[in-house]
This record gives sequence, structure tokens and C-alpha cells, in this order.
Amino acid sequence: MGEEEGTISSDSTTRHRKPLGWKAMPYILANETLERLASYGLTSNFMVYMVREYHMDQVQAATLINSWSALTDFTPIIGAFISDSYTGKFRTIVFGSISELLGMLMLTITSLIPNLRPPPCTSDHITGKCIPYSDSQLYVLLSGLFLLSVGAGGIRSCSVPFSLDQFDDSTEEGREGSRSFFSWYYTTHTIVQLVSMTLVLYVQNNISWAIGFAIPSVLNLFALFLLFVGTRFYVFLKPQGSVFSGIFKVLVAAYKKRSVQSPSEIDYYRPLLETNSQSNEPVLTDQFRFLNKAVIVMDNDEARNEEWRSSTVRQIEDIKSIIRITPIFASSFLGFLALNQQQTFTVSQALKMDLRFPGTSYLIPPASITVISLLTIGIWLPFYETVLVRPIEHITKQEGGLSLLQKVGIGNFFCISTMFLSGIVEGNRRDLSLTGVNISVFWLAPQQVLMGFYQVFTIVGLTEFFNKQVPINMRSIGNSLLYLGMSLASYLSSAIVTIVHSVTARGGRQSWLSDDIDSGKLDYFYYFIAALSTLNIIFFLWCARRYRYRNMIPEQ
Repeated sequence: MGEEEGTISSDSTTRHRKPLGWKAMPYILANETLERLASYGLTSNFMVYMVREYHMDQVQAATLINSWSALTDFTPIIGAFISDSYTGKFRTIVFGSISELLGMLMLTITSLIPNLRPPPCTSDHITGKCIPYSDSQLYVLLSGLFLLSVGAGGIRSCSVPFSLDQFDDSTEEGREGSRSFFSWYYTTHTIVQLVSMTLVLYVQNNISWAIGFAIPSVLNLFALFLLFVGTRFYVFLKPQGSVFSGIFKVLVAAYKKRSVQSPSEIDYYRPLLETNSQSNEPVLTDQFRFLNKAVIVMDNDEARNEEWRSSTVRQIEDIKSIIRITPIFASSFLGFLALNQQQTFTVSQALKMDLRFPGTSYLIPPASITVISLLTIGIWLPFYETVLVRPIEHITKQEGGLSLLQKVGIGNFFCISTMFLSGIVEGNRRDLSLTGVNISVFWLAPQQVLMGFYQVFTIVGLTEFFNKQVPINMRSIGNSLLYLGMSLASYLSSAIVTIVHSVTARGGRQSWLSDDIDSGKLDYFYYFIAALSTLNIIFFLWCARRYRYRNMIPEQ
């Protein structure tokens, strides 16, 4: 191709109504937190429901829960694409809320109608012979779970981005509000989860599964009502068509003009702020420079009427943002493996321990031990926001005290510590159990505290990172990357459980993950997860050192 010169094209984004900030938050947060009450309360106790009511063995129940969790965490990426491209965030949240409500109603029906479950075991449900569930009973159960997954896809993909739309990032007040929003957002639904993990789980285990499922169903209906009540406070950003078309357009244009000599104003620029202080227009940066040629407008492009032969500066910088966060995303989902174990094997441990609350005869529901993690989150986040953040900002000169990736890195260290401590505790528990000593379930408390700090730093940090480091018109997709990572972690966790169970049982040996954990080696499995998490943090640190934030001047 001949050497031709060109010009730079650009675009801009405007907001047509002043956001009201925190005035709009109660209605959006109510919808999100009550959705969490339903899904988290169900997930945390579903292991017990599968074993007691559907007569599944431990590995089978864990595999089903991991697979369902993976689907639930995958659907937000689909909901995000539909939202950002076609329907908008609000309509997607409404659709998801309705689907979630239908799913909870279906699960409530499975607990109400005996024919939708296997009959009770005639003897002990672990050692006795029980009639297994039928295909039709499983299909009904899976239908309810599928509706819950679809609902989560609509709500989780859009609730945080829709909340951020309500803040004006062009003002200091708006930026401060959007930064602190993430901590208060996580605190709010953590408090609701505490209710779920105590009251709802107690009802499910000691009174009635039907009532335990009906409570979150009613609350979901109330949340949907509140969402509509708040419509007069919301800012609605219209979807801008397929968010991926701009990405493909940049790739095509950059490839077609790979041999064109760029004009000097593109070749010899100094890296600047993502948004110029004098205007709202982005400027080209020097990272991934092979994409910059897509901005060149050739003299004969209009004559050819080829829309895909040039791109705007904004489109180019948007695709660079996506490329930059990809390694961080890849390093995130391995860290979620430790979190997956809280829903399955931690509950199995609790079932083998003394569940009495110290000094009383009250029996704690096995899944309620994870309340300790929630208490850690609920206490630490408000303490950090109200007491620690200002002194830390003064020391680090960093808005919010710590950078987003510093938070994630600290959380990853807590993840490794959690798994190592879990292995130590399980080894001691098993040894004592084999001698006839049934230790208190509160031996699991220290690892639950560490898991709480992991979520405080990593989950909150990644939520803010994925929302703020993607283009504003792709916030739903960015927010959904967190759930996509959790989905991949759930599938990976399920595969690891199956492989470890199969490999360690070869040659007639006892599996590490035996149904009777007293005869297995669950502690070895925890150490294995800790080793994987250690390798993952090395990769994360390598990626984090090379990451360049949006809206920041690169280091010289």
C-alpha cells in the first residue's frame, strides 16, 4: 500500500440529566441485596437440602452445586451484553427480578409437594438404603435453579453499573460517592446475608424447608416493588448498540492500515490523561500502538464508503482498556477456588462437629458457620470507610487509601492463608474424631475470619476494578467479569473435585474426598488448593506490576 497521511476522528458522550447520587441508592440496593438473600441463602444450605431431601452423596451434591453456581455466575455476562447493547440496565434488572422470583417459587413448590422429592429414608439417611430421586423430580429442581440463574444474570450484571450511573464522576462529590459506594454496597448485602444465614437457615433446618424458601420469595417480590418506586430518582443511559461492533471495527481498520505511514501527530505524542482536561475527548496513548493506525482517515475512505476502514479515538482506547484488564481477569478466577469450598466441604466438616452453641443446647445449622465471614465483612468495611481510609490516604497519597490492585493482592494473601489454616484444622479435627472426640464447630472460626478478609479486599477490589477500568458504555460487561471469573472457578472447582476424587481412589485406596470425611484426606485437598492459589498470586503480581490504569498519567 502507498504511504498516505490522514486525520484523527473522535467522538464524545454527554449526560442529559443530573444524577442524584445517593438519593437513588436505597431502591437499587434493596433489589440487589434481597436477590443476594435468596441466592446466597439457598447456595449456602443447598448441600444439606441435596443430601437430606434428595439423598445425594457428598461428591454428587458438591458437583451439582458447583455446576449451578458456575451457570449462575456465567449468566451475568449474557445479561450484560443484552443490557449494554439493546435493552438498557433498568429493563434487564426488572426481567431478572421476575425470573428470580419464579425460580424461588418453583423451589418452594418442590419443598411443599412430597411427590416432587424422593420419599424419606426408612433408616439413617447416610448408612441406610434410600430411594433415589427420579428424573422428573430432578428436572423440576433443575428448572427452578435455571430460573434463578437467569434472574441472577439480569440483576447482578446491571445493579452495580446502574448504581454508578447515578453518580456524576465529573464532580469531586460524585467521584467520592462512587468510590465509597462499593464498600457500602458490599456491607449492605452482607448484613442481609447475615439474616439469611441465621434466620432463614434456622427455619429451613428446624421448622420447614417450604417456609425457608418462601421467605426469600416474598422478599424478592418486595424488592421488585421498591425498584419501581424509585424510578423517579434514576438516570437512564440509553444502550448504544452492539458493544462489540466497535471492537471488531478497530481490529479490522488497524489490520487494513497496518502498512500506512501514520501522521506525525500520532507517531510523536506524549502519553496524556485518558480524558483531556480541556475537553471530554480521549487521546491516544502509547500502549498497544499497533491499534493506533485504526484512527487514520484515508482520503479515499469516503469515496469507497467503507465504514469499517477507520475508527474513533474513543473506540481505540476502549479496546485497549479491555486488553489491559484481560490478564487481571485471568488471574482472578483461580483465587475464587478457596471461596467455592465454603459452600461444600466446609459444610461437610460442620456436619461432623459439635454444633452446640457454647454453654447452651442450641444447635447451629451447619451452613451457618460461614456467618463468621459475613460478620468480619460487616464489621471491617464500615470501620475502614469511617475510621481508617483518611489516615491511610494521608500516608499513601492514594485516593481510597489503597489502589484497586493493591486491595486485590492483599486479599489473595488472605486466600492462601485461609486454605493452609483450613488444612491444619481439618487434620486435627479428623485425628481427634477418630479417637472419639467431637470438637466444636467453632474451630472453623479462624479460617472463616480469614475468608471474610479475602472477600473484603479481593471481591470488593475486583468489583470496583472491573466497573471503573472499562468504558462507561461497557460497565455491565465489566461488572459481569467478576461473575464470569466465579463461574470459571466453579467449573474448575467441580473438575478438580472429580479428578482428585478419582485419582486418589485408584488401586482400591480411600479417596481424599470420601463421603465419610473421617476416613478421607480433606486436609490434603485444602493444601492442594493453597498450592494452586500460591502459583496464582505470583502470576497476579506479575500482571499488576505491568498494569496501566485508565485516567492516570503513565509513569515516565
